[in-house]
Parts: sequence; structure tokens; C-alpha cells
Amino acid sequence: MVFPDGPSNFKQFSQGPVTTSTSLVALTYNNGIVVAGDLLASYGSLARYSNCPRIVKINNNLLLAASGDYADFQFVKNLVEQKVISEECLDDGLSLKPKALYCWLTRVLYNRRSQMDPLWNNFIIAGIQDGEPFLGTVDKQGTAYEDKAICTGYGAHIATPLLRDVLDKTSQLDMAEARAQVARCMEVLYYRDARGYDKYQQGTVDVNQGVEIQSPLAVTHSWDIAYSINGY
Repeated sequence: MVFPDGPSNFKQFSQGPVTTSTSLVALTYNNGIVVAGDLLASYGSLARYSNCPRIVKINNNLLLAASGDYADFQFVKNLVEQKVISEECLDDGLSLKPKALYCWLTRVLYNRRSQMDPLWNNFIIAGIQDGEPFLGTVDKQGTAYEDKAICTGYGAHIATPLLRDVLDKTSQLDMAEARAQVARCMEVLYYRDARGYDKYQQGTVDVNQGVEIQSPLAVTHSWDIAYSINGY
């Protein structure tokens, strides 16, 4: 937008996300990481697009997932894919590693935030580096941290306590247990998140099996409990 009374080079950036996706859930187990996110993209409060995958395979040891503005996610995905192609062209036998992508995303997102034109996303980076699972997240301001369990969006309030409780009680989960806990969180989010959806993706990155993305999976749900709720 150009303002006739102001500088000719002045323009207004987006003030908020438009087509958005909601929570991601990620959990580390003994040999890898499980990440899940539903397939819905909402246009405001309208459940507009029901097949929008947002967990992508970067290479055989790395997954990238995002919540927030779907167009910004597509923009970053294209940047990362071009980065992978550029590194493959070097033909040096090396591939993009999780910590490298994690660090690079912090710089990209902080740079855009500093230009007052943020990318309206929370990213989860899940991968295997030096034989160990790596799980980290970066938000639209470039704030980043690593953890054993990470959730974004509404899931940060609802699902994170559930996963941390499991980790407090069980120090070493296997893949089946981690997938079961993530599926449980997706069920709870479907009940509680107004932007939730019952079809979701599940990505797994494992030390021995590499990367696998399953889609679509269905939330196992029951609304029978609604009949026992009084006072509404």
C-alpha cells in the first residue's frame, strides 16, 4: 500500500495471519521422534481447507512441521527445499542436519521480525543427529528452544502438560508408546480446540528406520460424554 502523503517507498506489511493451521504435537522416544498435526487450514473461523499437509520430509534424517499461516509455511518450505538442492549440488556427501536447520530458521525468522514483516509460524524441527534424536522449535520472533516434548498453538496449553506427565513417569518410551501418546493428544485437541480436525498427519523420524509420514490418520473419538455435561 502506497500512501500519497508519505514517502514513496513506504509500504504496509501484513498485520496478521490469514489462512492458518493449529496445533502441532511432538514427542521424543528412545530412538526417535513422533510429530503430528491435523490437516485443516482455517480462513479466520471458517474451516476452509481440509487437506493441507504441514509435516514435510527434508531428508532421510529430518522432518519440518509448522503451525500458523499456511502461505508463510509454503514460502519457508520452498526456501528449505532450495537450500537442500544447493547442498546436494556440492556433491560432498553431506546433508542438512537438524541443528543446522534449527539454527538457520532462527536467523531467518528473527531477520523477518526485525524488518517488522514476520513469518507468522511456529516451526518444529525433528531429526536424528550423531545418532541421537533432536527436537527443537522456533517461533515467529526467532525465539527457539529444545525439549523432549514440544507442542504449538493451543496444544502448548493443553497437550504439553499431558506429554510432560508421561515423560516424568517413564524415562524411556518406545515408538509404539510415543505414537499412542501423540494420538491421545490429538484426540484431546479435537475435543477442545475449536480449530481442530479429526484427520491428521503423523511423521516419525527414527535412528534405524529413517523418516516415515502417515497421512491421513483419523482421530478415534466419542461424544457420548456430552450427555453427562450439565449447566450449558
